[in-house]
This record gives sequence, structure tokens and C-alpha cells, in this order.
Amino acid sequence: MYGIVESNGHMWSTHRRFALSTLRDFGLGKDLMQEKILIEVEDIFRKYDAQLGKEQDIQVVLNNAIANVINQTIFGYRFDETNQEEFERMRHLVEYQEKQFATVKVYVEAFVPTIGKFLPGKSLDQLLDDWRNSFYTFFDTQIENHRKKIDFDSEESQDYAEAYLKEQKKQEALGEFELFSNTQFSNTCLDLWLAGVSTTNTTVNWTICYVLNHPDVLQKMNEEFDQVVGSDRLVTMGDKNNLPYFNAVLNESQRCANIVPINLFHATTKDTVINGYPVKKGTGVIAQISTVMLDEKIFPEPYKFNPDRFIDENGKPIKIEQLIPFSIGKRQCPGEGLARMEIFLFLANFFNRYKISPSSKVFPNLDKKDNVGVFPKDLHAILNRRNC
Repeated sequence: MYGIVESNGHMWSTHRRFALSTLRDFGLGKDLMQEKILIEVEDIFRKYDAQLGKEQDIQVVLNNAIANVINQTIFGYRFDETNQEEFERMRHLVEYQEKQFATVKVYVEAFVPTIGKFLPGKSLDQLLDDWRNSFYTFFDTQIENHRKKIDFDSEESQDYAEAYLKEQKKQEALGEFELFSNTQFSNTCLDLWLAGVSTTNTTVNWTICYVLNHPDVLQKMNEEFDQVVGSDRLVTMGDKNNLPYFNAVLNESQRCANIVPINLFHATTKDTVINGYPVKKGTGVIAQISTVMLDEKIFPEPYKFNPDRFIDENGKPIKIEQLIPFSIGKRQCPGEGLARMEIFLFLANFFNRYKISPSSKVFPNLDKKDNVGVFPKDLHAILNRRNC
């Protein structure tokens, strides 16, 4: 198995460590990454402002901006008017993944393959092969372009792809050809790209849906923004600790959206015993995040959207350890730091700048029952400037 998500052992630990270290070098958690995100914030302002007062697809513009952040980090460039077709192709691949893999057949085949294989439609393996190969076409082109231009004598790398190729050359000089192979490179790009695009998009879009359905929450958010930020500057990470209610809204949106209801598959590394039951080495294990995020003992009325559960009587934030949208432990999402920064900066600036109204007075659908996945419906709304 290749990549970070599906690999294990030495391959997994090496590439998780390399990814975290390289992302930190490119500004993760620092002002450099914030600057990249705020450039995209200003770009979405330009696009939204051109359609003020009109119904527009909120998701497309935000999705493009979010894709730009991760693509610039991995491959060193952003999608704009000159390469919009390329972005559209990648966006359709992500949407394909969201739809094709969020079906009953996929889940049945994953859990009970002897039954799932008899259900109509492509098998899970066929879907994975088709989907990966489509992405690999894009990734392999980017990798080869970098290989042609790279300066191996330079100590600094411009993006993740360049850093990987330099490490690959070092490993090959030591006689190691498998650990940093081209196949591993393509699979890692896939993991990073999807983690940086699909999950962040979904979280951002669900947050807008929840807020639109709760006007009282939107009003309290706006009051906090007016008091802390105002309308003459962008919201930055420096404002985060001064926006407790907005942070509570983000926490509650992630809890309610619960975008990974069935977590990734893991396996036991040795024989063990759980609650008296013997579990053999190699047994499939799933850490079910939803059982924690929707536990009524921890979150009373768990299906009710209530940001106040994360705020005490003095307006101070309450940290609830059981809020684990990025999972926990050694398999915790390696892109959590970037995702949290993007979610905060994109949404804080979006809500601070715009008055958002549902199109045709129809609020976004929050129903998740018609699909195994938890992807939001199309999000169309009308935007106007809040404070001009």
C-alpha cells in the first residue's frame, strides 16, 4: 500500500513525518501560510463582489480558493483564468469521488465483501482504479514538469513536489529505491490534495448551511465581528482568540456535520484483548468518530445545532476533548493545522464581509438521510456587503 492514508509501518511513519516537516517548512502555522490564504480571500471577494445582489453558487468560488492553497503548496501554482479548465477537471474528479464512494454498495462491499460484490454497479476496486488513474494523469504531469526544472543543488525547495524529488535523489544515492518511489509520490499527492480540498470544502460549506438555517447564530456572529474586527481590514489568525463565539460556531458545525461518519479502516498490529474479547493481529478496526461526536452524555441534544455548548456563562470558550473532527492518535489527520487555518480565515472573512440570504427564501437543506455520505447540497445564496 502506498501514500499516507493507506500505508502502514515504516512507509507510513516515514512519509507522515516527511509531510509534516515539509509543510512546516512551507509556512504551516506561520504567517507565510496565512498570507497565501488571505490572497485567496481577496480573490473570492473580487468574484463575489461582481455578483452582489444576485443569486450565485457560493460553493464554486470557495472551492476554487481552497484548491488553490493546497495546489500551490504541493505544485507551486494556483488556478486562475489561464488554467480554469484544469481546475474544473480536478473539481469534477473530487465530486465524482464524493458521489461514487458515498453509496450503499461501496459501504457494504467494504464491510461485507462477500455480499457487496453481488450488488449492481462497479466494484470498489474498479472505482478506486478508475478514480486514482484519473488523478494520476494530473499528478504525473506535474511531477515530470518539476523533474525537468528542478535545481538539485539548491538547499531550498519551492514546493512539496520539489522537496520530495530532492529527498528521492538522496535516498537513491543510499541505495533505497522503494521508500521514495514515483508510485509513492503520486499516492502521497493524492492523499494531500484530497485532504486539502474535499474535507475542507465540505466543512466550509456545511458551516454556511448551518448558519443560514440559524439566523440568531448569524446575528451573534456579526455582532462579535463588528466589535472585534470592524469592516476596514481582513480577519487574521491574530483575531482568533478574540472571537470565542465564532470559534464555537466552527466547533459546532464540525460536530454536527460529522463529515467522516465512518472513519478510515485500520488494523491491529498484534494480538490483543478488548473488553474480554480476543482480537487477532490484522483484524480490521474502525474508530467510529460519530459515536463520540453525537454522544448525548457529552453533547446533550446532540442533533441540535447549538454553538453555546462551547461557551461558558462568562462568554469564555469551553474546550471539550471529545470534539475530534480530525480523529486522534498517531493516525490523526496530518493536514489538521492547514485545514483549521483555512476554515477559520475563509469563513471569518466571508461572514464579516457579506450579508448572506438564502436564494428564493429557501434555506439550504440539512438533511443527510438520502445519502451515505455527508456532502452538502448545492449552496446558492444572495450576497450583499454588510458594512459599506
